[in-house]
Amino acid sequence: MAPAFAAKLVRVSSTTTMHTMALGATTEGGVPCQLVVVEGPDMGRAIELGATDVIVGTDPACDLVLHDPAVSRRHLSIRDEGGRYAVVDLDSRNHTLYQGSQVGAASLPAGATLKLGHTFVRIQPRPRPLEVTPSQARRFGELVGESLAMREVFAVLELAAASDVSVLLEGETGVGKELAARAIHEHGERRARPFVALDCGALPENLLDSELFGHVRGAFTGATNARRGAFARAEGGTIFLDELDTMPPSTQARFLRVLEERRVQALGADRDEAIDVRVIGASRRDLRELVAEGRFRPDLLFRLSVVRVVLPPLRERREDLAPVVAALLQRRGFTPGPIEGDNLDRLFVHDWPGNVRELRNAIDRALALSPGARGFAELRLATDGVAAPSEPLAVRCDLPFAQAKAQVIEAFERRYLRDLLARCDGNVSAAAREAELDRKHLRSLLVRHGLLPGD
Repeated sequence: MAPAFAAKLVRVSSTTTMHTMALGATTEGGVPCQLVVVEGPDMGRAIELGATDVIVGTDPACDLVLHDPAVSRRHLSIRDEGGRYAVVDLDSRNHTLYQGSQVGAASLPAGATLKLGHTFVRIQPRPRPLEVTPSQARRFGELVGESLAMREVFAVLELAAASDVSVLLEGETGVGKELAARAIHEHGERRARPFVALDCGALPENLLDSELFGHVRGAFTGATNARRGAFARAEGGTIFLDELDTMPPSTQARFLRVLEERRVQALGADRDEAIDVRVIGASRRDLRELVAEGRFRPDLLFRLSVVRVVLPPLRERREDLAPVVAALLQRRGFTPGPIEGDNLDRLFVHDWPGNVRELRNAIDRALALSPGARGFAELRLATDGVAAPSEPLAVRCDLPFAQAKAQVIEAFERRYLRDLLARCDGNVSAAAREAELDRKHLRSLLVRHGLLPGD
């Protein structure tokens, strides 16, 4: 079976961008393309096109396998011929259509859309990494880093800020996606206009549309007053939408329309209104994977990811620990002195699953516990949440099986929940989504382990 969309896109490092033609990326000898299913049961699947024939059909031996019963077992072949694409219909029973006409054999340009049965496929440029010289800056807005990985990120963010294209930021919880979005806004031409941030995962589905697009009075039960949506409030500036991976399909469709037409219609309104807004989105999951799973619209992904940046986790850039700690302490009015010694060693051995947000909490906790400290070396870094996470769970072999198992489960639950809560900055709702647990069940576990006060 042909690989899913997420697996066939150009693999890039965690600090590069994709869909970067808007920033001046060029190709020689034509733009490498892929064949993407844009409508049908396999929407989002894609395969790279090259000089050898790619066979499309329902036969499992095909290069791109479709699950449309109206598609033949071996429906068509396609190959790259130096910027044009040779398409040959393999005597399919329902034919191959291009612009409404049957295709036997044809040479087509990039951008061509073909109909196979009930499925539409398009020849379109592959996303590609943008090669940039690492920035000489050691910070961008409130983001701080001296590592090569972060300076590559800074270089791309600087280019993105100078343009007005849509940006997609991806990365784990706590890596600083909102800080990156704010920095892009503050370094761009829209800096004097509003920056509106909205967490799509923090709102129930029935309220998300209202928060995004607004509503008029009487639009639904409880709408006693009209409300301007986030797009309207961001007029002339930037809207930042976090946790796009949680956006429901119905909202995705309305969001795509706003991106394409630059017009927004409030719930219950008779007409739409033009908007002038820059869009920056963020997700902690790779949206290409969600496209392959059928949970995110591929056309929305392409509209959003004109520039795609993946922010690296803190554990992959430990050389940034010292400058980040220094910046956090200085921001709190504390003179840290040299960032070195045992305290820095303690930070180095931790994996930081909550990334910079968890580090910030650790620093705040240390400042609270060290009122007389006169430098970083004198801070009392609490062991809870900072100790190395690799310590194995102890198994008591001298106890009956059931009792020994219960002790291991108890220790696992407490360690997992403590780490989960730290990663999510104490937000129980976010922790429940992260752990894929019911919120009430998670809360009862946290209370039972003394990590949350009871009622």
